Amino acid sequence: MQLPIFTLQRTNSTNPDFKQLIIELDRDLWSRYQDGQAEYDQHNKLDYIETVVIAYQEEEAVGAACFKRFDDQTVEIKRLYVKPNKRGQGIAYAILTELEDWAKELKMLATILETGTKQNEAINLYKKAGYHITEKYEPYVNLDLSICMKKNL
Repeated sequence: MQLPIFTLQRTNSTNPDFKQLIIELDRDLWSRYQDGQAEYDQHNKLDYIETVVIAYQEEEAVGAACFKRFDDQTVEIKRLYVKPNKRGQGIAYAILTELEDWAKELKMLATILETGTKQNEAINLYKKAGYHITEKYEPYVNLDLSICMKKNL
């Protein structure tokens, strides 16, 4: 069986498809973490972000993520999401790889990210992509549901 083909587009956070996917991501996180998500929402605000990747399948936006600069050598991967009915096709891995490639083009040396303890599929994806669990960084240091990860590029 051949998996459906998808394309990746580099864009920014003003893209309406990105905004819609983030709404869906937030719904998913609230369903997993209920009231605990309120504490995390304050850290998920995205002002203008220049480094967004969206995956499209037959002109439908099916997944997205972005990164923002963390320090002079590191970017933080944020808001990775793939629609539930499109998972298992390698879309998230492709988005993540595209973001890492973009970070390398900008001469970054590492990527970091935060995910949640109830997102085993995300944790497994990141481990498969070469990330390792690391010490929690701000603002997640005292948040029990957080797992922080890092990858050298």
